Amino acid sequence: MGEETAKPIRLSEHAARYALTRGFEAAEVRRAIREAPWQRAEGNRMECRLDFPYNNTWNGRRYATKRVRPFFVEEPDEIVVVTVITYYF
Repeated sequence: MGEETAKPIRLSEHAARYALTRGFEAAEVRRAIREAPWQRAEGNRMECRLDFPYNNTWNGRRYATKRVRPFFVEEPDEIVVVTVITYYF
């Protein structure tokens, strides 16, 4: 489970800009940060990943699962999502 799950979670401008093209929703990112275990990532960032049932088509192919993998920084008063990678399988 995430470490500081009570803090507000904010998507950076960069992360929000890529939501549509990478196929993730802010609610999925928040859920991943609140529910999935955190791991250290490059550049003093943290990351986590959470799988969601998808059963839909993405870029012309059908996938059963979507994995949302946010990279974020824990600030004193909030968690800032730097970027998000989405996988389909």
